[in-house]
Parts: sequence; C-alpha cells; structure tokens
Amino acid sequence: QVELVESGGGLVQAGGSLRLSCAASGGTFARFAMGWFRQAPGKEREFVSAMTWNAGTTYYSDSVKGRFTISRDIAKNTVYLQMNSLKSEDTAVYYCAVKMRSSRVSPELWQYDYWGRGTQVIVSS
Repeated sequence: QVELVESGGGLVQAGGSLRLSCAASGGTFARFAMGWFRQAPGKEREFVSAMTWNAGTTYYSDSVKGRFTISRDIAKNTVYLQMNSLKSEDTAVYYCAVKMRSSRVSPELWQYDYWGRGTQVIVSS
C-alpha cells in the first residue's frame, strides 16, 4: 500500500521560506509522477507543482512559478517543495500526491491516485 507523509509546514512571516517534504513508501515510484496541491480555507484544492519521478520534468502553477521549486531525492523516496518569498495567499494545507497511471505531469487532481494527509502552512503578513 502506497503511503505519503508530508512534513515541514508551519508558521512563517511573509517573505520567508519553508521546505516541505513528502516521504513516499509502499511502491516503486520510478515510473510515476508526484504532485503538490494546496487547499486554503473555504476554497477548492488546487494544483501547485508536479514532477516526473524518473526524469525530473517539472511543472508549476502560475501563482508559484519563480518562487517554489519541486525536487526529489530518489534514494530517500522523498519529494520536496522549497517555498520562497511566501505570501499570505500561500496559506493553505499542502498535500502531496502520486500519479500512477502514467509518468506525465498533470495539474488535474483526479489523475492522482494516492494522497497524503497534508501539512499546514500559515503565512503571516
């Protein structure tokens, strides 16, 4: 059974940085894609970033492009989301997810098969 566990969330001032981690277990991820999503209070869950596990192809939403960086450590089966220049509108619960039906990156929530429980990020202005 695939399991994803996020960590690294917290409270940070606007302009600050955080690095989120997503530890994956229970599968072989070389052929899959990993994604980060977020959900702010009262809003729908939205795409943040994704990458192919094997080739490292990355994809970002316009709202985080240039500020966030997704990466992975293959040996540790861990995906990271480095978040810089944080804004109050980045406040949300951040989730990682794995897309197993293909290795292509995608911003579509429905294409992801397993999800973590999320980690809270609060950016104070």
